[in-house]
Amino acid sequence: MKNIRNFCIIAHIDHGKSTLADRLLEYTNTITDRERKDQLLDNMDLERERGITIKSHAIQMDYAYEGEQYVLNLIDTPGHVDFSYEVSRSIAACEGALLIVDAAQSIQAQTISNLYLALDNDLEIIPVLNKVDLPSANPEEVTDDIVELLGCKPEEVLHASGKTGFGIDEILKAIIKTVPAPKGNLDEPLQALIFDSVYNSYRGVETYFRVINGEIKKGQRIKFMATNNEYFADEVGTLKLNQEPKKSIKAGDVGYLITGIKTASEVKVGDTITDAAKPTQNQIEGFEDVKPMVFAGIYPVDTEDYEELRNSMEKLQLNDASLVFVPESSAALGFGFRCGFLGMLHLEIIQERLEREFDMTVITTVPNVSYHAFTNKKPDEVILVNNPSDLPDPSTLNRVEEPYIKASIITKSDFVGAVMSLCIEKRGEITNQNYLTPERVELSFDMPLSEIVFDFYDRLKTVSKGYASFDYHPIGMRSSKLVKVDLLLNAQPVDALSALLHADNAYNIGKKICEKLRQLIPRQQFDIPIQAAIGAKIIARETIKALRKDVTAKCYGGDISRKRKLLEKQKKGKKRMRQVGNVEIPQEAFMAVLKLND
Repeated sequence: MKNIRNFCIIAHIDHGKSTLADRLLEYTNTITDRERKDQLLDNMDLERERGITIKSHAIQMDYAYEGEQYVLNLIDTPGHVDFSYEVSRSIAACEGALLIVDAAQSIQAQTISNLYLALDNDLEIIPVLNKVDLPSANPEEVTDDIVELLGCKPEEVLHASGKTGFGIDEILKAIIKTVPAPKGNLDEPLQALIFDSVYNSYRGVETYFRVINGEIKKGQRIKFMATNNEYFADEVGTLKLNQEPKKSIKAGDVGYLITGIKTASEVKVGDTITDAAKPTQNQIEGFEDVKPMVFAGIYPVDTEDYEELRNSMEKLQLNDASLVFVPESSAALGFGFRCGFLGMLHLEIIQERLEREFDMTVITTVPNVSYHAFTNKKPDEVILVNNPSDLPDPSTLNRVEEPYIKASIITKSDFVGAVMSLCIEKRGEITNQNYLTPERVELSFDMPLSEIVFDFYDRLKTVSKGYASFDYHPIGMRSSKLVKVDLLLNAQPVDALSALLHADNAYNIGKKICEKLRQLIPRQQFDIPIQAAIGAKIIARETIKALRKDVTAKCYGGDISRKRKLLEKQKKGKKRMRQVGNVEIPQEAFMAVLKLND
């Protein structure tokens, strides 16, 4: 066990984690020249296309140092704030972390939040300054920033380049010298922590675990403590580039387990695996339950696909533990699920994965957040409002509270004005302004979560030319002046498009949604009014004009009354058609509401 090192790579998005992981794999000869490719651990098409890591990836490397053989278990983690739950789970399976900072971009918001996650878990931090070969790199200044952040010595900051492979040997030496060997006892009963799992359609659920105490053997009867279910360990092994079956995996090591489980709900991330005959008395503390930040409805296009969508969601939840969903129904869209996501990118990725991996075409409704409503009858009883249709009648309503967040934005000093005006437009209150260096400022705001759900992050990137980094955490509920804005199509309310908005913004947003829908809904044989309403009061209206058939074309000459008679007849037909007419809403219309400022 003294020759095992478990470590992960943490950094802000796009600071070169995956590239550095590629170099480590090449340097330790874990992969052959034939297997070599960029972003080797990112095995999803989606990750390659977007150039981002969505899932944590574990892999084992063997490395000889000073005549001894070492086993290095590396976990490459995502950098985006929406996938921070992946990072927290990876950190729990490690003793050390490589904190990577881009020599051209310096410390960003997500660098700091991932660092705090690692320090909370008592991990040994190895600071690495990456991309030192770039012409725009500023190693001296960024080293000073790292020293100030970590309180380490300047010579402890390792210089490296993931692109050229410079400094990789120094990093490997530092891992062996600095990261402590795992602690554990081989003689105690088996105790292993599940930190990830994936569904394989041929072999069932593959569980990734880290053994804390004891050992797990092939063919052993094991027990999952959260569900109390018992299984046979059909296969155990280590995670090289391809899975390598082994006879047993001992304390301190990381591996995979296949038990032939076919039901996705039987495996819980954060659960403890133990021996069925001689179970451990101490269950490992799992991971805290994830707090979804954005809620949206996901519905199958064809209601008959509901059960298939449920199965797809369960399999996806295995691989992405931060997805939460409960069944719900909508008058307009039938049966579907109310899903919680960690952010807009997370929502987009889940929708894309459902289409690619499970062939499920889905309709996503307008994202919103959870509110607390209080009525006059029972002012102390909290009514949870996940959907605008759950809001009690306005006549009985006492108050509505909405979730607030503490937002931390790090940006260049040139963009402070633009970032401030964006935050104030989104009802933010500035609480602190701190100059980290003369060039870089940290701004702290208290903001309603609902304001950042839509397009805040995209607009922040635009106003700061991509230089602002954003991180946030919830700070509780605050009372707010919210109103429910309904959208009526041809006088029929469409519950999937209704939204809870702040009273000051209701008119502007209602008007924008109506204008947007007018462009996207196809014209019919009759006029379609699109209205935004608060209660019975209409606040905005647009009309989609009818496609007009020229019924008077065959009337040439003669008395005007002949034409009028035909037009009156047409008018009656249009009126009847409008009463029974059904308006189809295309999928783009639901998504367009998110991009109101385009």
